[in-house]
Amino acid sequence: MDRRFLLKTSATIAATTQLPACASMMATPQLAKAKRNVLGHDIAYIDEGQGRPVVFLHGNPTSSYLWRNIIPYVSGTHRAIAPDLIGMGDSDKPQLENTYADTATHMHAFLDELELEDAILVIHDWGSALGWHYARTRPDRIAGICFMEAMAPPFHPIPSYEALGPFEDFLRNINTPGVGEELIMEQNYFLEQFMRHGSPKGPIADDVMTEYNRYYPSAESRKILLDWPRQIPVAGNPADVFEVVQANSDWLPTTNFPKLMFHVDPGAIIPLQLAEILNESLTNLDTVYLGKGGHFLQEDYPDEIGFGLAEWLEKV
Repeated sequence: MDRRFLLKTSATIAATTQLPACASMMATPQLAKAKRNVLGHDIAYIDEGQGRPVVFLHGNPTSSYLWRNIIPYVSGTHRAIAPDLIGMGDSDKPQLENTYADTATHMHAFLDELELEDAILVIHDWGSALGWHYARTRPDRIAGICFMEAMAPPFHPIPSYEALGPFEDFLRNINTPGVGEELIMEQNYFLEQFMRHGSPKGPIADDVMTEYNRYYPSAESRKILLDWPRQIPVAGNPADVFEVVQANSDWLPTTNFPKLMFHVDPGAIIPLQLAEILNESLTNLDTVYLGKGGHFLQEDYPDEIGFGLAEWLEKV
């Protein structure tokens, strides 16, 4: 597929195509979850529809609920699978010794057990690191990847704290013993500030945030939300995560499988400047610019993402 801009703004979609009456335009019921025991722990997951598998991978601090308004656009023609990462959502919550490595071991084993063939990944946040990692190490299983607000080259892995710009102080605070615990576990900053108020389009609705918060009723339960940002690879540390993310970033520009990128302005980890670099450096990439938005663009533009993804799936 030739690199091109599929859609320039969400207004373009609305002006040219009538979106189906589903997803966020109507009240979306909770999607049922199954459970599969993987390495002694239950992984909860949505499994809707039949056909070519499309696997949705969330990150921190969310769950498969992030994809609730997008899955209906896909499940009529494809098999939509959306797991909760180990330690998050309705999956088991064991004490993880190494957050990224343990999560990757469980999630990759879960995907292996599904015996995927010709699958498409849809990835966001830490789900992108896990997804790139899986596709890189199992290229025979994955046929294409849709990504948004993903860990992508050349910004990841992050060479230094100074390279974080306005996020430098935030990440330094998170990595400071005692300060990070107060910020993320006690004050619930990730959910109640970064997620709820992180978009220029306005705060996420109370009922939606209630569902995201449901899994983290206490400060102690929110430890996983702190563990994840402490895994962000900066200046070579943590070394094991840095190695994985560097390998992902070295590999991605060499690939030729179909890719679809949704992005917004300003976003958090794919700002416009990085989106332009990716559009020039990656092959077989289609790009959809949605407009103003934050890191959780699935909450800002669920219908536009759902429609654009379904349209792209018809072509790959």
